[in-house]
Amino acid sequence: MSITRHQVGPRMSQAVVHGDTVYLAGQVADDPSAGVKGQTEQVLRKIDTLLKTTGSDKTKLLSATIWITDMRSFADMNAAWDAWVAPGHTPARATVQAALASPQYLVEIGIVAARD
Repeated sequence: MSITRHQVGPRMSQAVVHGDTVYLAGQVADDPSAGVKGQTEQVLRKIDTLLKTTGSDKTKLLSATIWITDMRSFADMNAAWDAWVAPGHTPARATVQAALASPQYLVEIGIVAARD
């Protein structure tokens, strides 16, 4: 089975497709000056773009891992997530509190999805 990498960098690829499964690297906001809800919205737009590039979309989500720096912001993150996720197509999901690579980032999301 072939492996296709997208947006390949020296340390990681932003997306890897193996067969009919898409693995996205953890995505963070492009503008980290936004709050948790705004950062989450930015991340979800990036996920939409990567999924489209790889032949998938948010109706094919299999799992999501969400890292937030402060669980007190869980409701704000969920407000953005709930407005974005396709009803009836919710993935298996875990949300954990974690220190992220840079203190300016408040949320990071990793996705695994199927594709046609």
